Amino acid sequence: MRTVATASRGHGVSVPSTSKNLDDELLPATRMLIMRSYLVDSFTDTPFGGNPAAVVLLDEPADPAWMQAVAAEFNQSETAFVVTGGDEHAAKPLRWFSPTTEVDLCGHATLAAAHVLGGSQRFNTRSGELTCTATTDGTVEMDFPVRPNEPVDVPVVAALGDIAPERVIAVARSNTDLLVHLDDAGLVRELRPDLSEVLRITERGVIVTAASDRPEVDFVSRFFAPAVGAPEDPVTGSAHCSLAPWWAERLGRTELVGEQASARGGTVRARLEGRRVVLGGRAVTVLDGTLAA
Repeated sequence: MRTVATASRGHGVSVPSTSKNLDDELLPATRMLIMRSYLVDSFTDTPFGGNPAAVVLLDEPADPAWMQAVAAEFNQSETAFVVTGGDEHAAKPLRWFSPTTEVDLCGHATLAAAHVLGGSQRFNTRSGELTCTATTDGTVEMDFPVRPNEPVDVPVVAALGDIAPERVIAVARSNTDLLVHLDDAGLVRELRPDLSEVLRITERGVIVTAASDRPEVDFVSRFFAPAVGAPEDPVTGSAHCSLAPWWAERLGRTELVGEQASARGGTVRARLEGRRVVLGGRAVTVLDGTLAA
C-alpha cells in the first residue's frame, strides 16, 4: 500500500501528554521514503476483534509534527512509532499518537508494537521504561505502573443512563478516570450511558465494572471516553492499571482475568506486583505494508 499522511479528524483514549522528557532524544529526522507499517488487533487472537492500533517502524527519530500527521491519516485510536535503529541492546524509543495529540501511555498500542517486533522488548516512553515479555503460549506481558483508586463522592447516576442509584456499589477516581462499580455484570453489558454527562464529570473517561457472570473471567468492564473523542473504547490496557488493584483488593488475589465487554470485545490478563501491574494479551496482524511519506 502507498499512504501519504494528511490531517483528518480522529479520536484517542489514552492519557493526554504532559511530559516533554523524550523531545531531546527524538529530534526531527531526515525525510524517510519507505517505512514498514502495520495494523494490529490487540487483546484478541481473532482478526477484527480487540482494539486496533497502527504501528510504524522508524530507522531514526522523527519530527513529532510528522508523526502527528501520520497518526491522523491512519485514524486509529492510537498509532505507535518505534525507533528500531541504534543500539540493539538499548530500550527502543516508543511514542504514541492519537489522531489529535500525543499521549503518555497506551496499553493496546504497546502490545501491538511488541507483537510486530517479536520476542521480548524494552521501550523508552514518556511513562518511563516499559518491558514487554513474550511467553511460550503467544501472550505478550507488559509491565505498567499501577493507577491507584481513591473513593470519591461524584454524582454518576445521570451519566449511567437508566440505572437505579442502589445498583452503584462504589465510585473511585484514578489520576485520569472515574471507576464505577456496579452490582451486576449484566448491567455493565447492557449499559447505555449519557455521554454528555460522562463529559461533564471526568477528565478522560469512565470505567464501569462488575464482578463477572462467567467462571473463566473475574470481572467485566467497559470504558467510555468522549472527552478524548472515543464514545467507547474496545479494549483499554491503561484502564486495567486501575481495574487490577481494584479487583485484587476485593477478590483477594493478585492474578486476574478481565473481559472488556465492548462490541469488539477482548480479554486482558492482569498480575499485580506491588506498585506495578503486568498486563497480558495476544494480538493479530491484519495489515502489513509500507508507508511512503
